[in-house]
Amino acid sequence: MLKWVMTESIGESFEQTRLCCPVVELRQYTLHPGKRDVLIELFDREFIEPQEALGITVIGQFRDLDRPDRFVWLRGFRDMTSRAKALSDFYSGDVWKTHREAANATMIDSDNVLLLRPALRTSGFSLEDMKRSPVGSDEIPTSLIVTTIYYFEDPVPSDFINFFEHTLKPVATSLGGTISAYFVTEPSENTFPALPVREGENVFVWFSTFQDSAAYENYVAVLTQSERWRDEVSAGLTRYLDRAPEVLKLSPTARSLLRG
Repeated sequence: MLKWVMTESIGESFEQTRLCCPVVELRQYTLHPGKRDVLIELFDREFIEPQEALGITVIGQFRDLDRPDRFVWLRGFRDMTSRAKALSDFYSGDVWKTHREAANATMIDSDNVLLLRPALRTSGFSLEDMKRSPVGSDEIPTSLIVTTIYYFEDPVPSDFINFFEHTLKPVATSLGGTISAYFVTEPSENTFPALPVREGENVFVWFSTFQDSAAYENYVAVLTQSERWRDEVSAGLTRYLDRAPEVLKLSPTARSLLRG
């Protein structure tokens, strides 16, 4: 289970606790049919360590179980200023120049990107005690990362965050869910416009982890039968949301740091 660790100094917290991350990108790529494993093999072999050497945290990379041609990944940054420099350095560097044609050849669209920040100081990822598998690993974890995206007409109000923290989260946890982290839209201007992000979106995104797909399906069945979920949570969500939630069922790749 992931936990959040915060100290007085953000810089110190990164060095001492692997705190991650004040800025997070949730990236969903639509790929050409049959090319997802090609991109994953390339990504896991070539693109993790070079990004992290520049101060980027590659949080996790995943297969979307409901969309066979969708690759999803998360990366984090200390702040928007360092994001601009790190991305500029990576995409102008030798590693990307060497492999960009092979990577881009797998993709139809790579612009489905949400720029996020933790909803609360206590709600982001900490990767302390997480260990990435070495290059060449091919054992795919059985765990499942479920990402739920709530859409709002306006910026996410503080009373919804309170509703999530004090109503939805306790009910979900009591019914067997494990909530890892939750975020809202980062409102800052995109500091690296060469890579577009989705403009004008107001989202709340939360992550939960399950041992495997069967555990998640059991959890969903419990929610369906729960009067507390229906009366306290579903009714509350109806008051806030602009449209139906988006749910991503994500299977970590062999080298994903975030794996449940």
